Amino acid sequence: MSWTVLDSPIGEFSVATDDESVCGAHFGRVEGAAEEPGDPLSRQAVAELRAYFAGELTAFTVPVSAPRGSEFERAVWREMTRIPYGETLTYGEVARLVGDPGAARAVGVACNRNPIPVIVPCHRIVGAGGKLVGFGGGLPRKVTLLELEAGVAFGRLWS
Repeated sequence: MSWTVLDSPIGEFSVATDDESVCGAHFGRVEGAAEEPGDPLSRQAVAELRAYFAGELTAFTVPVSAPRGSEFERAVWREMTRIPYGETLTYGEVARLVGDPGAARAVGVACNRNPIPVIVPCHRIVGAGGKLVGFGGGLPRKVTLLELEAGVAFGRLWS
């Protein structure tokens, strides 16, 4: 696994790749992370992240794989990737979509354990009534990501 760090509107953001996919992401700098991506997959991941943060990319195409996680967590992470850019779902809605309507809190735990934030968009999951609660990167980062997506989505709607 190799890490690359990039500057973003939410501060330094590190992304990890293995031989086949993006397998991790971290808010902040990971010790030993390279400033420039060294392999084609890392270059693709960094290029897509830069385009996303610039408001130019609304769907990631870089392959991802979670190296760990329970069946339930993996189901939640898959569901996260289906939430359209610029939109949100509640923890309860995601719980229903993965077949366990009473598991809203467990969805929150799965969000917190998401190994690939931003690319696997856990920031698009909110509390009941749209309340902004919980985010591994901190609520200010969640707000920034949601505002970025809302602004781009609104601009595309009206252009």
